[in-house]
Amino acid sequence: MLEKIETMSEDTLDKIIDKYVEMNIAHPFLEGNGCSTRIWLDLILKKNLNKIVSWENIDKKLYLQVMERSPVNTLEIKTLIENNLTDDFSLESFFKGIEASYYYEINE
Repeated sequence: MLEKIETMSEDTLDKIIDKYVEMNIAHPFLEGNGCSTRIWLDLILKKNLNKIVSWENIDKKLYLQVMERSPVNTLEIKTLIENNLTDDFSLESFFKGIEASYYYEINE
């Protein structure tokens, strides 16, 4: 499966999100790898689209719900990500995103 993901295109937001969803499916754990895949997504977005996600603006519960449904329908996660893209690559912005991303991993 990882070989397939590696060859997936990254030239549009839709294709990048498709790749992100496939990577999420590939890891078998409910917790732990999510933060890594969100950082991975930001790196792909920055490299290909000059954007990153403003994770601090995305509600944790909503994000987890749309990610749970994403293997069946990617429209929700694509819309959520697209509506929260930024071209602010400052260290402050990047680290806020990592901090917010770790928050998604905390059980409440």
